Amino acid sequence: MEVKILGKNIDVTDALRQYAEKKVEKIGKFFAQEPLEAQVSLGIERGLHIVDITISINGLLLRGEEKTGDMYASIDGAVDKIERQIRKYKTRINRRLREENKVVIPPSKEKVEEAPEPKVVRTKRFAIKPMSTEEAIMQMDLLGHDFFVYFNADTEEVNVVYKRKDGNYGLIEPEF
Repeated sequence: MEVKILGKNIDVTDALRQYAEKKVEKIGKFFAQEPLEAQVSLGIERGLHIVDITISINGLLLRGEEKTGDMYASIDGAVDKIERQIRKYKTRINRRLREENKVVIPPSKEKVEEAPEPKVVRTKRFAIKPMSTEEAIMQMDLLGHDFFVYFNADTEEVNVVYKRKDGNYGLIEPEF
């Protein structure tokens, strides 16, 4: 497993680097001979120790983020979140990898409560009018939504703007 560790507003010590690598490599036990790439971002903001772990497995992305008062606890929490995702979506991950003739090693035989498969309970259709990104953000704020789908008049593509946890906005532009 290739693990890249980045520090934001923090010097990554050898002890911290080794701890993060050791914890992230534990996730590799779920995947049999799959090339895994992991990116670990360690940072400090307003006294919180923030860890963001992103793992790429043949185009499939797993992500876990944790904010606590201790960097080691944040690393543990982010790894736990990814392990829960793997357990929860094990069937879907297996199906996707099986299409490519690959296998996921089942997690240890501890009791995991199976949650019912989520389903689409509502479909919403609406007209999309061409607008700029600034107009879309204003419309999203006026509606009180966390995201807004719109037709970008500049690029002539469907885009999504969304409100981030830090209060800023994000823009999703599709690539075909």
